Amino acid sequence: MVTTLLSNTDRLDVNAGMLIKVRSATDPRYGCVPEDRPVEELLHCGVVNLDKPAGPTSHEVTSWVKGILHIDRAGHSGTLDPRVTGVLPIMLGDATKVVKALLLAPKEYVCLMRLHHPVPEGMIREVCAEFTGRIYQRPPIKSAVKRKLRVRTIYYLRIEEIEDVDVLFTVGCEAGTYIRKLCHDIGIALGTGAHMAELRRTGAGPFDESDLVTLHDLCDAYVEWKESGDETMLRSMVHPVERALVHLPQITIRDSAVDAICHGASLAAPGIVSLSEKIMTGDIVCVYTQKGEAVSIGDACMDAIAMQRAKTGIAVRTDRVIMRTGTYPKGWITSDKPR
Repeated sequence: MVTTLLSNTDRLDVNAGMLIKVRSATDPRYGCVPEDRPVEELLHCGVVNLDKPAGPTSHEVTSWVKGILHIDRAGHSGTLDPRVTGVLPIMLGDATKVVKALLLAPKEYVCLMRLHHPVPEGMIREVCAEFTGRIYQRPPIKSAVKRKLRVRTIYYLRIEEIEDVDVLFTVGCEAGTYIRKLCHDIGIALGTGAHMAELRRTGAGPFDESDLVTLHDLCDAYVEWKESGDETMLRSMVHPVERALVHLPQITIRDSAVDAICHGASLAAPGIVSLSEKIMTGDIVCVYTQKGEAVSIGDACMDAIAMQRAKTGIAVRTDRVIMRTGTYPKGWITSDKPR
């Protein structure tokens, strides 16, 4: 069963409405639409929506992708335990800079929970309904974080099927939610005990099961490209890095502001062309060119209305630069005079 987390009403479309600040043209001589990039550039800064198999660790799978594509760097977003399968976005090359942004995105799983004793179906549905919204959760003993009590949000928990002691459900949750701990806690609430029998991730931010790629498919596509020059299959599997950032509020900037940000400068309000209307101060946002290329991600220093009205001041503090310097011409002035 495929359920797209992006389409669920519990996930806000952060870019549903855009505010126009100024009208500005973009120079076609610089940059390009992300989908038109050469395959070599996609391998340098792209993302693969990989279907992780059961058995290997997420780190091992990422290493195999590096070997298949003959690249130096790759990183996964959101570790899956060896037994868990499903959506594992693999960031390639410079795209590893945005792994953090994808780690914070909501996730969706299909889980088979096994109760330790039979329970009436009505009771199961009633108790599971109580585990939606904000819940307290302490990470399990085998986890990569400190075992301190923390709050996580369960956007929805939908029971798909109940058969004796087996309960199949779909859950959409905040990043950092432990599903095996969720099963354990539900078992305690039922008074029977329960554990996670099987788990598959079906959504991670903007990625779902609709275009998953296996390791074998990726290998075949790369070999076909190298041997015959046909890049059709590889292009369908390696997406521009922008695909991994669509869940973030966006800001579009002038061509003249791009290179300064590529050098690590913060975004000043006069450089903005348009922006998402739902930006709040402190939000992580993605800065784009007018051709749709991701330039950087950073922290909003103003809300959307303030950015639209501001004539001076810093709108976004740059955190990670994605685009390489020199892609756009220098549009900022430095003084060569000695001080």
